[in-house]
Amino acid sequence: MDTHTPMRTEPGHDLRHHGDAEVRDDGSALVDLAVNVRADTPPDWLREHIAGSLGALAAYPDGRDARAAVAARHGLPEERVLLTAGAAEAFVLLARALKVRRPVVVHPQFTEPEAALRDVGHAVDRVLLRAEDGFRLDPAAVPEDADLVVIGNPTNPTSVLHPADAISGLARPGRTLVVDEAFMDAVPGEREALAGRTDVPGLVVLRSLTKTWGLAGLRIGYVLAAPETVAELERAQPLWPVSTPALAAAEACVAPRALAEAAHAAHRIAADRAHLVSGLGGFAPAGLRVVGPAEGPFVLVRLPHGAAVRHRLRGLGYAVRRGDTFPGLDEEWLRLAVRDRATTNGFLQALERALPD
Repeated sequence: MDTHTPMRTEPGHDLRHHGDAEVRDDGSALVDLAVNVRADTPPDWLREHIAGSLGALAAYPDGRDARAAVAARHGLPEERVLLTAGAAEAFVLLARALKVRRPVVVHPQFTEPEAALRDVGHAVDRVLLRAEDGFRLDPAAVPEDADLVVIGNPTNPTSVLHPADAISGLARPGRTLVVDEAFMDAVPGEREALAGRTDVPGLVVLRSLTKTWGLAGLRIGYVLAAPETVAELERAQPLWPVSTPALAAAEACVAPRALAEAAHAAHRIAADRAHLVSGLGGFAPAGLRVVGPAEGPFVLVRLPHGAAVRHRLRGLGYAVRRGDTFPGLDEEWLRLAVRDRATTNGFLQALERALPD
C-alpha cells in the first residue's frame, strides 16, 4: 500500500496517550526520557518572576501586556496574537471555531490535533509520511481539496525539521495551514520557522512556552494568525483562559534576556543530542536505527522488540516514550528525550542491558 495515500480512518491509536503517562503513577523513581520538557527548568529567575505575580491573584487576569510582548517578539501587530492555556488548547479552539470540510493531519506527529478534531465530529484524513523517506514531507501527498492541514515543525516524535518553503508551499486559497512550532525554539537560530510570517495565506502558527521553560504545569502558549482567525478563536475561548501567573511567565519568556538564554539552550541541546545519537550508533549491529537528521530535543529510534526493550528499561530505572500511539508507527518505535551527557551515558548502559541476547 502507498502510505502517502490519504486515509480516512477510525483512530486505531491511543491519541490521548502522552509522555507523562510513562512516568506518572509509578512507585519507583524513573529517569525521565519520555517527556519533552527541558530538564532543570524553570530557572530560578523565572520561578521568582512567576511567584512575584501571585500578589495580583485577587484581580482578573489582564493579558494585554503579555500579548504585546509576544507580538513584539515576532514583529507582529497585537491583533495577530492569541494567548492560550498551552499550545494544546489552540488545537481545541481550531477544531471548535473553524468551519472545515476536509481536515488533514500529517502523521506521525503530536496526536492532540486529530483528537480535538474528532471530538467535535470531524472525519479526519491522515497523510502518513514514510520511514523509508526519513519521514520527510512530500507536499504532493496532501490532497488539493483539504481545507485544513496540520503539520508539526520540528515534528514530534520524528524530530524532522521540514523546510519552511515546503510547508508554506502547502498554502492555498481557502485553506487553513496550521504549523505546530512547539519545539522550534530548541532549534538553533529557529531555522525554517514560519512564526512572524504574514505573506502565507491561511497560516496559523502555534508556539508553546512549556517545553523550553519547564512550564507544563502552568499551561502557556500562543497562536500567531491573521486577525480574523485570531478573532474567531478568541470567541471560542472561555473568559480569562490564561491565568495571571501564566501571563507573567509569557511576558518574561519572550523578553531579550530569556530569548538569549533559550538560544544558548538550543545549542546545548544540539550538542547533547549529537552525543546521544553517537552513542545509539553503537547499537546498529543490534538493529537499532535512528531517524535523522534529528533537529528537536528528542530522537526517534526503531529497534526489534521495541516494546519489550521499553519494559526492560523501566525495570532498569529509565522511562522512554512508546511510539505505537502515533499513527504511522508501531511498537518497535521509541522516542527518547535529549538529556545531559551523564544521564545519556547511564541510559546507554541500561539500553545495552535491556536489548535481547
